[in-house]
Amino acid sequence: MAEPRGRNVRDVRRSNRSLLLRHLYFHRASSRLELSRATGLSGASVSSVVSELIEAEVVIESGATESAGGRPRILLDVAASRFQVIGVDVGETRIRVERFDLALTELARAEIPMVPGRCTPRDVVAGVAAGLAEVGAPAPDSGIRMLGIGIGVPGIVEVRPEAAVVHCQTIGWDAAPLEALLREVTDLPLFLDNGANALGQAEMWFGAGRGASDTLFLLIGSGIGASVMLDGVTYRGSSTGAGEWGHVTAAIGGRLCRCGTRGCLEAYIGAESIIARYAEACPQAAAGLSGADDEESAMLRILAVARAESDAPDVLAARAVLDETALHLGVSIGNLINLFNPERIIIGGWAGLLLARELLPRVLEVARAHALRHPFAKAAIEVGRLGPDAVALGAATLPVARFLQTAGAAPRPS
Repeated sequence: MAEPRGRNVRDVRRSNRSLLLRHLYFHRASSRLELSRATGLSGASVSSVVSELIEAEVVIESGATESAGGRPRILLDVAASRFQVIGVDVGETRIRVERFDLALTELARAEIPMVPGRCTPRDVVAGVAAGLAEVGAPAPDSGIRMLGIGIGVPGIVEVRPEAAVVHCQTIGWDAAPLEALLREVTDLPLFLDNGANALGQAEMWFGAGRGASDTLFLLIGSGIGASVMLDGVTYRGSSTGAGEWGHVTAAIGGRLCRCGTRGCLEAYIGAESIIARYAEACPQAAAGLSGADDEESAMLRILAVARAESDAPDVLAARAVLDETALHLGVSIGNLINLFNPERIIIGGWAGLLLARELLPRVLEVARAHALRHPFAKAAIEVGRLGPDAVALGAATLPVARFLQTAGAAPRPS
């Protein structure tokens, strides 16, 4: 078959390097023969490209394995310890910063609390800078190369030629120049994406999404969002705004959402709305919630109250709010199944993980009642496997993905 027009020998070699590097990254120790069989490249091409990758210190010889009737085969692996990345999860109540090696083994972490109601772009940049200082960096003479910083943010990331901006209506960001501001505190390459997309990529690479092509990832935290993965690729829409699941209408003329519209789904299943609805349903319980250090503590209290064997007003209120939450979440998942016909729906985010522990059976029951039987039977509804760190981990995959795409070439400064 003829090569695509415009491709030259250099393009083909770069493509082969990337193909081999990706296989080694996701399948780890492999011999040259196994790489040839897995990628379809000739033995000569594999040997040539592997030699280049070893010379560039991107790949190492990691051992040997016995072969049938011949010399032991040398095993190859990525040089994970020679590269590092940083992943940042920008939440509304805290910023999580984690430093990883290339294999995404955590090396250091920091959590920077955010003052409720103070989530301006400069507040976020200050929090990120504090987190970067806390997690540190490899020594200049260590020989370790930092590939960049991935950052998962709430809202829509619009990539512009000069720098990415972020639109997040719920917290008052309209084309916030976040990348430009971050460049004031770091010289490392920057990679910004929506937090739900970051979570989705992490679960696709290492968690509940592995092996699936058409998957929806639901991120439930203070607010909510989604990542739509179609045929293994994140669907972003015409202006990168796809996945704003929290702002589909769940009730016409319903509760006021933080975005300014009434009846958004986020106004019923985001952690902030659950806490507010519980306080409204049982005002005497609001005093107990005010003593909680953060939203997660408040959510844990509501869940604990709902489990109590009592008919006290606060217990009944907690049960009613959580049942309404399960109802809205289940109906929404049923709608998503009818709309996208996914293989899997993965529930994640710190609040999503808490809610799933208690409400998943009820959510599944409601989803089944609101989805068409055939697509529902084909969809697996699961809980994310990577825990509350999934967004930071997913953000760290952004510079790793660029590294694999460019076959280990040094990225251009952002």
